[in-house]
Order: sequence, then structure tokens, then C-alpha cells
Amino acid sequence: MSNVRADPPAPPVVTGPPAASPRAADALTLGRRLRHARAARGLTLDQLGKAVGVTPSLLSLVENGRREPRLALLRDLADALGVTVPDLLDDEPPTRRAALEIALDRAQQTPVFAQLGLPTVRPGRSLPLPVLEQLVGLHGELARRATEAVATPEEARRVNTQLRLERQARDNHLPELEALAEDMARRAGYTSGALTHRAVSRMAEQLGLEIRHVDDLPHSTRTVTDLANGRIYLPPASTPGGHGLRSLALQAIAHRVLGHQRPTSYEDFLRQRLEITYFASCCLMPQSAAVAFLDERKRAKDLAIEDFRDAFGVTHEAAAQRFTSLATHHLGIRVHFLRIGDDGAIFRAYANDGLVLPTDVTGAIEGQMVCRRWAVRRALARRDQATESYQYTDTPAGTFWCSTQTGWATTGKVALAVGVPFASAKWFRGRDTTTRRRSTCPDEACCRRPPADAAARWADASWPSARIHQQVFSALPTGAFPGVDATEVYAFLDRHAAPEDPTDA
Repeated sequence: MSNVRADPPAPPVVTGPPAASPRAADALTLGRRLRHARAARGLTLDQLGKAVGVTPSLLSLVENGRREPRLALLRDLADALGVTVPDLLDDEPPTRRAALEIALDRAQQTPVFAQLGLPTVRPGRSLPLPVLEQLVGLHGELARRATEAVATPEEARRVNTQLRLERQARDNHLPELEALAEDMARRAGYTSGALTHRAVSRMAEQLGLEIRHVDDLPHSTRTVTDLANGRIYLPPASTPGGHGLRSLALQAIAHRVLGHQRPTSYEDFLRQRLEITYFASCCLMPQSAAVAFLDERKRAKDLAIEDFRDAFGVTHEAAAQRFTSLATHHLGIRVHFLRIGDDGAIFRAYANDGLVLPTDVTGAIEGQMVCRRWAVRRALARRDQATESYQYTDTPAGTFWCSTQTGWATTGKVALAVGVPFASAKWFRGRDTTTRRRSTCPDEACCRRPPADAAARWADASWPSARIHQQVFSALPTGAFPGVDATEVYAFLDRHAAPEDPTDA
């Protein structure tokens, strides 16, 4: 996650999740304050009921937060107890025990508790205080674990698939984020071309934040935002104009602009990552300038991702993904994007142009192998890795034109492809390529089934040793910010929050 902040000191009482509604929580507090005032006056439920003209059973329901009294009854109760109506309506529990009783009641009204199928414990006077404290503490831990952003690999794949289909339904275009990013970039002085580091710093300043580069950033983080002191910590500055640091800073800024709260599920975490990445992309390639550039190139029938990349000073992958968010909505071109590793497995993909992406039985695409005859796969074997390559591919879903660029990532060699249906190739540079392949995948005979003669020779005469990917045995990282070492982060924040020594300037 790209920003982490220290939690406030823990309160004296762990209350767990809130009750079903604020009204229910208010009724509990009112009931406990009423019971406290009645006990202070030495009255029984029967005596107080006679004084205000209601049954003891009704008063019991009110004291237990199960019935909200009418205003007239509330006034009568206040008069009978020698207190004011505001005293009864105060949202602070009258005692620590009352606070614990309310916390236990609230915890036992939540869906998390209901799923356990356990009997409720009535927090009456007979319940010893240490037992009450222990029950509230256990419920608080149960709530924390239930809301912690933990996911199995299957859950992560499900959420990724859901988010991909949502993006596809919207043509990967989020107008509300486009508008926010454009406005902030313009107010920071952006006019055209590449967004400067100085403009990114001004965008941070608009939110009362200062960007600082440090060489001891916690290893489990990309950036850390100190909300108490208004600082965004980034890795040391590298190549001037480098896309990476601008993007990281913009993603940290995005959390604040979009009002993100601490993630409460893995889906929430991934959705936030999607939004901040999209926002950063919109800032680096603002919609008005990017569309003007692309529209001009379309009219000249000379669209090329490499030109788009160079015009805005970003990476090829950033330019390719940004193109997918603008092409359909603004240029009327349906498009697909693929990033694969050197083994041919999909790392990231998007398609709204009819290309059928390989999926597993759940609909997930991550880790699925693309056809050996697709342009993105064939590009990995090209000798010339410096320029884009082009190819038409005939598939069961139609013919597609692709532009592919290869490169290197921390995980090894990668290939990035942007493609369109045959009819839209006319707008792109490289449309005159004569390279054409035919794919019948997912038919096994296309490229996954070995030739019969090779199988006959080697099926019983070979014994390969498989390369095991250790990550398949690892659980996904846990925590509100999955994978982040909070101890390390908080120590980092303490270290940098200390006043600076003027002699170091």
C-alpha cells in the first residue's frame, strides 16, 4: 500500500464494531444512564414505573436499549430521577462498567457474532467485572480479525476478476477521477507535455503535504505518508523526470484526494489500488492534452503507443494502459492490452474489443498462458527488442492487429501488447505489416498439444524436473495494508518526526 499512518492510542475500552445503527447505540447509552440514575436514587423498576405511569417491563426494555422512550416519558423520567433530559441523552456512558456493558451488547448484535451461533451473555450486575472486561476484549479481537484485509489466493483472483469486468463494462473510463486529476494538475501549473516533478510537489502542497526523499524507507512500503506532520516520504530521487517517483507521489496524493479510509477487506484494498493508479495515470497524462494528442494522430492515421509514451515522459506500460482508458470513450476505438512474462503467462490484461482472453474455471486471467501464436508471445523471441513489432492474428473471435513492445522487469523479461480489431488497424502505424498468424486456441491442437511424432519419441523417454514457483505455497499478506510491516513503519515515522537538527542543514 502506498500510504500508512500510525493509529491513535488505544481507548480504555475495546468496543468492537458499532451496533446495527446509531439509533441502537444511542438507545443503549440512554438505557444505561437511566439505570445509573435510578440506582443512584435507590428506586426499583416498579417504584419508578409507578412514579411515571408505565409498567416495569417497559422500563426494563428502555434500560436494556430495546425500546426508545417518547419525549414525554423521557421528561417524566428525568423529573422523577432529579436529572435533566440532556443528562439522560448524554452520549457518554455514566461509568466504566456501563461502557463495558454497552460494548458487550453492541458486539453481540453484530453479524460476526450471529454467525458463531453462540448464546448471548446478559451483561447484568451479577457478571463479574473481570469477566465483562475479558468478554469485551475477546469480541474486540474477533472484530479486528473479521475486518482485517486477509484473503486467500482464490479470493484475490475473484476480486481481480470482478474489478476487471467492472472496468470493461465502463470501457476502462472513470470520468470522476479524470476531472479531479485534470483540475489538480492545472491548478499546479500544468499546461502541456510531461508533468514535472515541481508540478507534482505543488499538487501535494494543495493538500498541505510536503514530499521528502529518504534512503531508509521501510522495505515493505513504496511510500509512507505522515498525516500528523504533512509529509509524503519517497525513495531517493533518481533520474530527473523519471516516471516512477512522480507516479508514486501521485498515488500517495490520490488516497487523500479520494478520501480513502483504512481498507476493511482485500476487495477494498485492491479497489483503492486501482483508483490511485488510475488517478496517477490521469495526472501524468491529463485527459485534455492526451486526447488532443491522440485525436491528432488518429486523423493522421499514425497512432503509436511509443509516441504517446515519449510525448508525456512515461513508461511504455503506463502509456499503453492510459490508452485503454481513452481510446474507446474519446476515439471510438475498442482495444485490448496484455502484459505477459517470459513464460507466456498473463500478468495483467484488459479487453473490450472482443478478444477472448484465456481464463480458468473461475473466470480469472492471472497466470493463464496465452497462445504461442499471438503477437505478444511471439515478440519475446524477436532479436530486435528496441522497437515495436506488429502482427495480425486470425482467431475464432475475429482478426486482431497488435503492436508489441518487449522489455525487462524485476521478474524478468516481459512483453506488452496493445491491439484492436482488424477494422480499427487503419488508424495505427504498423498497419501495413505483412506478418500474420492463425490461432485456434483454446483448441488444444493449436499450440498446447505436442506434435504426434515428438510425443511418440519422448513421452516415455523423458523425465523433466519442474520449476516450482514458491509463491504458490505462500499465504497472501495480511493486515489493513497487506504486506506492510507496521512495526517497521511506525519506527520510521518516529525517527523522521523528530525535530531536525539545524546543524545538519
